[in-house]
Amino acid sequence: MKRLVISIFCLVMTGLVACSSERVKTNQTDNIEAQQYAGYLFAYFVGNDPGEEQVYFALSADGFNYRALNQGKPVLNSTDISSTGGVRDPHILRGQDGYFYMVLTDLYVPKMQWNNTAMVMLKSKDLINWSHSIIDIPNRFPTQFGDVNRVWAPQTIYDKAAEKNMLYFSMKQADGPDIIYYAYANPSFTDLESTPKQLYFPPTQSNSKASIDGDIIEKDGKFYLYHKAEDGTPGIKLAISDELTQGYKLVSTDRVDREVNSVEGSATFKLIDSDEYILMYDVYKKGEYQFAKSNDLLNFEIIDQDITMNFHPRHGSVIPVTQSEIDALVQKWGSFNGAVASSASEQVKKMNLVIDDQKQTIYLPVKSGTDLTAFDPKFILTPGASISPTGKQDFSAGDVDYQVTVNQQTKTYKVSARVNNNPVIAGYYADPEIIYSQRDKKYYLYPTSDGFTDWSGTHFETFSSTDLINWKNEGVILDLKKQVTWADRNAWAPAAIEHKTSDKYQYFYYFTAAQKIGVAVADNPQGPFIDSGKALIDFKPDGITDGQEIDPDVFKDPVSGKSYLYWGNIYMAVAELNKDMTSIDKSSLRVLTPNTTFREGVEVFYRNGLYYFLWSENDTRHPDYRVRYATSKSPTGPLNISENNLVIAKDIEKQIFATGHNSVINKPGTDEWYIVYHRFNRPHGKNMGRAAGFHREVCIDKLVFNPDGSIKQTIPTLEGINPQ
Repeated sequence: MKRLVISIFCLVMTGLVACSSERVKTNQTDNIEAQQYAGYLFAYFVGNDPGEEQVYFALSADGFNYRALNQGKPVLNSTDISSTGGVRDPHILRGQDGYFYMVLTDLYVPKMQWNNTAMVMLKSKDLINWSHSIIDIPNRFPTQFGDVNRVWAPQTIYDKAAEKNMLYFSMKQADGPDIIYYAYANPSFTDLESTPKQLYFPPTQSNSKASIDGDIIEKDGKFYLYHKAEDGTPGIKLAISDELTQGYKLVSTDRVDREVNSVEGSATFKLIDSDEYILMYDVYKKGEYQFAKSNDLLNFEIIDQDITMNFHPRHGSVIPVTQSEIDALVQKWGSFNGAVASSASEQVKKMNLVIDDQKQTIYLPVKSGTDLTAFDPKFILTPGASISPTGKQDFSAGDVDYQVTVNQQTKTYKVSARVNNNPVIAGYYADPEIIYSQRDKKYYLYPTSDGFTDWSGTHFETFSSTDLINWKNEGVILDLKKQVTWADRNAWAPAAIEHKTSDKYQYFYYFTAAQKIGVAVADNPQGPFIDSGKALIDFKPDGITDGQEIDPDVFKDPVSGKSYLYWGNIYMAVAELNKDMTSIDKSSLRVLTPNTTFREGVEVFYRNGLYYFLWSENDTRHPDYRVRYATSKSPTGPLNISENNLVIAKDIEKQIFATGHNSVINKPGTDEWYIVYHRFNRPHGKNMGRAAGFHREVCIDKLVFNPDGSIKQTIPTLEGINPQ
């Protein structure tokens, strides 16, 4: 008998109420209780070194904020369940019979490298106690698969038509390619009851290429098979079929993941009470894990800015779990490590929230205008934890004590809330250019779209503001892949200018693409901008053999009325722009490299008879990325470099690092100046390694001058500036 059970539940968590309905189909018995899902279980392993190829668990309340169980230690011992001493790629299935089924790659890389022949099948009633069996493929199927030397990444799915649990996995025979096979498990889930058959047949032209790490999810009667394929552009590809065990057709040779680097180990799950799906995968060469979101399982957007974890996973899987299952997991392996995961308050800048479990402190950076006398943090907790008090509290006088309880043990956390206007826009952005539009009486911010591995973004956005604090995203203003014919990669470091002619305003946008500089034109500062059709700067000045043609800056000299374009990495060049603003007078080109501290990101402005030249020193991935300056009596030099010429640098105590690649803006009608720059994400950037260099955020602080015109060093702040 089959029945459809609809259960309605409300999950109340520290003042945040999430109401949900969940439909669960039961196929075999009438006494399976309706599942009231209250969170997510993430099973994963952590690396290739000794002791890292084991099963680890983490919990999440919302599918975005994960915290490790068992204080980040394994929950199963690989030596007890494997033939090799190592297990990888854990995948868990909630069975139709009330049991959980987990399958693992049986492999110990430190001794075996990448050759193995077995997988592990496990079964559990409670996610804590597991029975296991080891299936060695050449021994189990010597006739058909006696020469198998690789058995990787098994997963399990319930076949409704066959009413059986089906395993699918990749195998490699002798010198052949990796092929995805399937076989049915026996009723006790201790063996395969059928000989593996090929599940996925790549297109003819790619039959010699590997297909591994299959991951199947069903939607609207179709089966979506994500897998790592080496044909075309290697990465996560998608094949779709109307049947579980046959007929999969590759949708496209394009990758569905949103990475440019190698990825593998995709896992897909549906968010509770939502039509949205998460695709996560292992950016294994970078030691990173990426999450993407979709409504149709075809088109995904990266949501890394919404994800937090206090661990570094490798190839894993996620399933929804009930409150009773969570309670059991927490009772067994729960701790205070990560009990408070995040905040659901719209006033909190979640990317900058600081939780220190050792010091038992929480710092809540809130937006301008937040009423701190009656503020509710709406804490998101790891499932199984609780917190008190709830609701609105008075943070205006200082810290508020909260009691966090896990496993009937309580600790006091001191929680502070402060208005942080930095960063000024939400998300990962860098290399900010800012202008003031005389026509619109608004500020416009033009950054690099950041958060893409190795600066691989391909589009530009702009933001508008009347007060330098509250910014409106005006959307994409230029997309390299759709609007630029001469380059389709590395959209970096733009510059912009408002240009008034006798009868109208025009806006010129200079941008980096594929290490060349282009120019686009618009009738409005928020675009859309139309590319000129060719690169403006795609050559090195005479005598220059190093560096890149990147990081343009445009400047109109208020004295002469002429406009200039500056650019360069390792070297700094300048040329006068022709009246059309889309070409340069090559005869005017000069190299102005100030000294060996010059790296990139030149910014030029004029004040009280002096021309100021600012630039960034060191690599943008380095915590000491910072800004220096020189002055001149002319927009084309020569440059005068003072002994103390540091404009802005890191502040270790505030955990602010890599303050560089800036622009400068003057508040119209005043002598008030502001420096707009990027920094590593705070607080996570300091622990991200080189990835911090493409997970940056935009900040604004005051730029102050001494009486002699020299620049006083700016100390970067969390508070930022007041609305202007």
